[in-house]
Amino acid sequence: MIKQYGWSDALAKAFEPHARAGHAPGRIVAQHRDGYQVATDEGELRAKASGRLMHAAEEAEHPAVGDWVALSLNPTQGATLHAILPRRTAFVRRAADSVQTLQVIAANIDVAFVVTSLNADLNPRRIERYLAAAWQSGARPVVVLTKSDLADDPQGQVDAIAALAAGCPVLTVSARQGQGLAALLAQVAPGETCVLIGSSGVGKSTLVNAFLGEERMATQAIRETDDQGRHTTSHRQLVLLPSGGLILDTPGIREVGLIDAEEGLGVVFDDIEHLIRTCKFNDCGHVKEPGCAVRGALDSGALDPARWAHFQKLGAELAAVQSKAERLANDAERRRLAGLQKTYRATKRNARSGD
Repeated sequence: MIKQYGWSDALAKAFEPHARAGHAPGRIVAQHRDGYQVATDEGELRAKASGRLMHAAEEAEHPAVGDWVALSLNPTQGATLHAILPRRTAFVRRAADSVQTLQVIAANIDVAFVVTSLNADLNPRRIERYLAAAWQSGARPVVVLTKSDLADDPQGQVDAIAALAAGCPVLTVSARQGQGLAALLAQVAPGETCVLIGSSGVGKSTLVNAFLGEERMATQAIRETDDQGRHTTSHRQLVLLPSGGLILDTPGIREVGLIDAEEGLGVVFDDIEHLIRTCKFNDCGHVKEPGCAVRGALDSGALDPARWAHFQKLGAELAAVQSKAERLANDAERRRLAGLQKTYRATKRNARSGD
């Protein structure tokens, strides 16, 4: 059964130490508040992570949908996850209430569909943010523009998005009318896994239903007041497709925090990176310096001011995150050293009092 979920010879080799320990392989297909749903050769099982695994792991090392895991099977108590196989790719975001805490949204993903709708919610700046995170994950990004039947000029909008999509495919679909689905499915080969990322209400669950040919994911109609849907997926779920691929639907992500995403930004904003490299001075501030290629492109209209402003915003956001993370790490190290010194002094005092 696990071959359907992408099990390969490479994974089997990586799993050998766990097989010797008597564990069975499986892939996490759904994540719930109280545990995980895991596909195994014995069928789909409910499982919980072992206390040792959760205690030893950082947040980003906790089991996630798409992970290949080693587990023990107990007919009466359910399965227990003991280890996670190394991830080929990982889509990671910053926790909403933290700078330092990272969360893995999806693991071992081959294709990242960046989904947005061709209605009033179309936002090029948001697409750039998602693309940067998608490239950074290691997956192949594909921009998917849904609800093409609601657009007045879908081709014009496609051309505008393609200009900023860093060479990745840009596809339009109308799931309700069945248009563009075949081209979308062709992006995912049998055994490959794709993930749908994008804001709430852009049609991700509707796409999953269209791929499956059945109403597997609950959906609700868009609101007439603001063209927004009400996202109804309450957990991440990996689903087998009739084509042999797999698709992961996730709860809506309104904001993607950029984490160590220099490479992703470099791909999405390759045109700006090229301009910066051709400036006359290496330390050009791109304000009034002579020979500034960026200013020249802005003045001539070759570079969209909004795109330049967003590049600066994302760069500043990434720098701020990294700076704060470094400060937190330094503070933690100082506290650790202070604790060691305190313990050392207390040990010396106890030794002297014992004399």
